[in-house]
Amino acid sequence: MNTQSNNASVAISGYGRESLKGNEIDNVLKAFSRDDILNVFETLNQFKSFFKQNRLSNLDDLLTKIAVPASKKSFLVFKHKKYINIATEAIAFFYVRNETSTIVCYDGEEYAVDYSLEEVKNLLPEQNFFRINRQYLISFSAIKEVEHYFSRKLFVRLAIPAPGQLLVSKEKANVFLQWLEER
Repeated sequence: MNTQSNNASVAISGYGRESLKGNEIDNVLKAFSRDDILNVFETLNQFKSFFKQNRLSNLDDLLTKIAVPASKKSFLVFKHKKYINIATEAIAFFYVRNETSTIVCYDGEEYAVDYSLEEVKNLLPEQNFFRINRQYLISFSAIKEVEHYFSRKLFVRLAIPAPGQLLVSKEKANVFLQWLEER
């Protein structure tokens, strides 16, 4: 940090909220050189130019573009002494069997993956997959029907058979129904 910047930060630290409230902004600005202020305006102009070039109307648009996480398009699995790439569109659901996450595809084939179910959930787009309980993460496309079950739980029936009952707890039921509605 150069001494001019250091002196500027020392000069600013002496001013409190009262100084700014009392329209004494010119005293604060005296701590900066003309070049410092011109550099700030130049940086602002560069940001404005960036927003225009990228057709972004405001900071929210930029943050939306940045915040979209890249989701996994496929999973590399090993079965029968071969590596196979399984596209996420081909996956009906994931479930935990013997402490191992397993992919089940629409054709009924099953593949073990080296991720926990929570890691898989974080790798996939929320709009396409929902973790209904500790053992199952299901694809929206695989859902055939949902019906009420005992104690305000939901029973989910998929287009292909699952190895166990797919139950959504009463605590998650409303969130799950809202997720279904938002499609």
